[in-house]
Amino acid sequence: STQSTWATQSTWGSRAMSEQKDSSTTAAPMAVVEDGEQQPRAPRVAPSLPTNVVVHPLVLLSCVDHYTRVAKDTNKRVVGVLLGETFKGTVEITNSYAVPFEEGDPTTNDRIFFIDLNFHENMFNMFKKVNARERIVGWYSTGPKIRPADIDIHELFRKYHPNPVLVIIDVEPKAHGLPTEAYCSVEEVKEDGSETSRTFVHVASEMGALEAEEIGVEHLLRDVKDTSVTSLSQQVTNQVNSLRGMFSRLQDIRTYLQAVADGRMRQNHQIMYSMQNIFNLLPNVRVEELITAFAVKTNDMMLVVYLAAMIRSVIALHNLINNKLTNKEAEAAALEPAAADSKDAAARDKKDSKTGDKDKDKELSSKGL
Repeated sequence: STQSTWATQSTWGSRAMSEQKDSSTTAAPMAVVEDGEQQPRAPRVAPSLPTNVVVHPLVLLSCVDHYTRVAKDTNKRVVGVLLGETFKGTVEITNSYAVPFEEGDPTTNDRIFFIDLNFHENMFNMFKKVNARERIVGWYSTGPKIRPADIDIHELFRKYHPNPVLVIIDVEPKAHGLPTEAYCSVEEVKEDGSETSRTFVHVASEMGALEAEEIGVEHLLRDVKDTSVTSLSQQVTNQVNSLRGMFSRLQDIRTYLQAVADGRMRQNHQIMYSMQNIFNLLPNVRVEELITAFAVKTNDMMLVVYLAAMIRSVIALHNLINNKLTNKEAEAAALEPAAADSKDAAARDKKDSKTGDKDKDKELSSKGL
C-alpha cells in the first residue's frame, strides 16, 4: 500500500508538471485584426532572472519554527511558500507559510514527492486578504543541499511565478555566514545537442529588515544576549566571526581553483571574472605612504592602550590604599567603645573596693576592736 501511495503521488506530481509544460509550449501568440488584416502579436519576452534576493527575519523565524515542529531530530526537511515582491531584479521576501510535504528516502536519490497544492492555494488566498501586495515569489527548503526532486518541485511553482526562487535555509548552521542560499532555474543547452533540461543557478542573497522588524528582532534577542558582555567585547566577537566567515570563503575559492587546476572541474569564466574583480579591489600595501600611515596609526593606538593600562593600574593601587586606610579607621572606631567600657569597669571596681574597705572599718570600730 505504501508503494502504491508513493506511485500515485509521483504520478500526480509528474502529471501536473506535464500539463503545465504542455500549456506553456502549445500557447501560440494571438492574432490582432487591424483594417481587416490579421497581424501576429509580438511574442512575449521571457522575464529575466533576479539578480538579488533579500530575505527578511520573519521568514527565518517562520522556517525555524516549522522545522522545530515537524522535522527536528530527524533527517527530514520541510518545505514552504515564499511571499514578497519583485522590483528591478531584486526579490524582497517578506513572509512565508508552511505546506504539507513528504518525499522518499533522500539517500536513494529518488524523485518521488508529495506537496499539497490545495492547502497551499487556500493559505495564499487567506494571506492575500491580509496583504494584497505580497505575491508568490518562490519556495523554501531546509535542505541543507539541493536534492533531485527539487527541480520538479520548482517547475510546479512556475505556475504561480515565471521565475520563482528556491531559498535553502540552514536551520542548524555549522559555519559562519548567512544561513541562506538562493537559486533559480534556467534552461541548460547541452553540447552534444541532446534534449535540453532545466538546472539551478546560484543567485546572490542577503539579509534585510524594515525598521519595525529590526525593533522586533532586538526584543527577541534580549533574552538571548548576555547582559554582562560589554559592547566592546561584542564588537570584537563580531569582527572575529566576520574574519572566520571570510576565511571560509577563501578556502572555498582555493578548493575551486585547485579542482580546476587538477582538471576535476571545468573552468567557469563568470567565476574567474568575479575573482579578478575581487583581486582588483585589493589595495597595494607596498606603497611607502600606506606603510607609513599604517605604522603611525598602529603606534597611536598602542600608545592609547599603554596609557590606559598605566592609568588603570594607578587607579587600582590608589583604591587599594584608600581601602586599607578605611579599614584601619573602622577598626580603630570599633576599638574605642571597648576601651571606654573597660575603663569604666575598672573605675567601678576600684570604687567598690574602697567602699568595701570603709564598711569593714566601720564594722570593726562598732565591735570595739
